[in-house]
Amino acid sequence: MKRTTTGRLRADALRNRTRILAAARESFVELGAEAPLDEIARRAGVGNATLYRHFADRDALLHEVVLTVMTRAADAVEPEADDPFVALCQFVHAAADERIAVLCPLLAGAADYPDLSAEKERLVRGLQALVDRAHEASRLRDDVSLGDLMMALAQLTRPVAGADWSTTSRLTHRNLQLFLDGLEAPARSSLPGDPATLADLSRK
Repeated sequence: MKRTTTGRLRADALRNRTRILAAARESFVELGAEAPLDEIARRAGVGNATLYRHFADRDALLHEVVLTVMTRAADAVEPEADDPFVALCQFVHAAADERIAVLCPLLAGAADYPDLSAEKERLVRGLQALVDRAHEASRLRDDVSLGDLMMALAQLTRPVAGADWSTTSRLTHRNLQLFLDGLEAPARSSLPGDPATLADLSRK
């Protein structure tokens, strides 16, 4: 599927598109991939016709939402940061705000998208470099891998059924920080099992 271009959109059309993507992101998080497009248009403050002018169908909209959050998450990685552990913590909280761990699985089983694959690879490369630097600086405990980090992010940022997202979002950041505090070197305990790999995540 070809990504919709924004290069020649008028200012008002670009604002509408931005509002649609923001509303779609929250709707997909709260209601899943089958969130009603009418509801998304209502939340965005636009008519259905405006939504369809920007996105031909549900798949196109979901693809663009996931691509947008994946790109922003990849942009949030700072492998050259002065303190790599601080940068790692900042990324985890930023990724939680983007709802990336909730949204990306919604495209599981869909057709391959080269643009999504490219952004995912950029994200993984940047994060691995950051994890490596945190290990080299003795700021991240040696027995923690990138897979461990991503698996915990996915588990700790899932929305609670029936709960208001604004409330669960605050609790999410609280629990993420508790988790991150446990990653800092020196380790205070021995972890059972082997470090998680990214291959483990694909089976979740």
